[in-house]
Amino acid sequence: MNYRSIWISDVHLGTRGCQAEKLLDFLKKNDSENLYLVGDIVDFWGLQRSWYWPPLHNTVVQKILRIGRSGTRIVYVQGNHDPVWNSLSFFFEMDRFGFGTIEVVREAVHVTADGKALLILHGDQFDGLIRCAPVLVRLGDKGYDILLTINRNLHRLAEAAGIRYRWSLSAAVKNSVKSVANYIGNYEILVANHVRRMALDGVVCGHIHKASAKRIGNIDYYNDGDWVESCTALVEHMDGRLEIVDWKNPPETPVFPEELSLAEACP
Repeated sequence: MNYRSIWISDVHLGTRGCQAEKLLDFLKKNDSENLYLVGDIVDFWGLQRSWYWPPLHNTVVQKILRIGRSGTRIVYVQGNHDPVWNSLSFFFEMDRFGFGTIEVVREAVHVTADGKALLILHGDQFDGLIRCAPVLVRLGDKGYDILLTINRNLHRLAEAAGIRYRWSLSAAVKNSVKSVANYIGNYEILVANHVRRMALDGVVCGHIHKASAKRIGNIDYYNDGDWVESCTALVEHMDGRLEIVDWKNPPETPVFPEELSLAEACP
């Protein structure tokens, strides 16, 4: 598919939970004029705990760089797992700098084809835990990794038994805890209020691994999800319409019949 813009975030390359194969498939089958990497593409937190970088993760990075060289505008918005970008921006003493063909920013404003101004940011600055209890966040991050490991093992057992298994333990735990639902709701309201004060039309963010497209008051709120569990992206069609794309269950590619040979066409 050809889109005007694509937003992806929370890929977490460098961790075992990253679904790099699905992301690579998505990037191969979808083109855009603008590609926004909305934070936490590489998980430097995870790499600090233990080094994990399989060849497929390197292939994803190379694919993104090739997309930039082909003419697509790529904007990398810094996330909380991106201390390298944060350190570089501090070194250069600016909020925006270039890295090859990639623009690296703290936040950006995107104007859709139908004229809506959207703030693009990762969103970790609206996470009260990160601001007030960073140690708890680190512990929670480790616990999340454990849940993902258990979930992967369950998937492998199901596949070995020939069972079609789509249930996610980590997602079920998050969705069943009332405090998590309240946390997500508060996060979305804080982000929307910030955008309202900036007199913009909407926002695209990531961070909480929860894809969403909704209206909060007079603000269009979009979260592009993640590539650890949901495998979702936000896309802008050429007319400015925005849509969440689910690549965990990608649309089927139409199968075209083989071309008739000359003999078959002219008996």
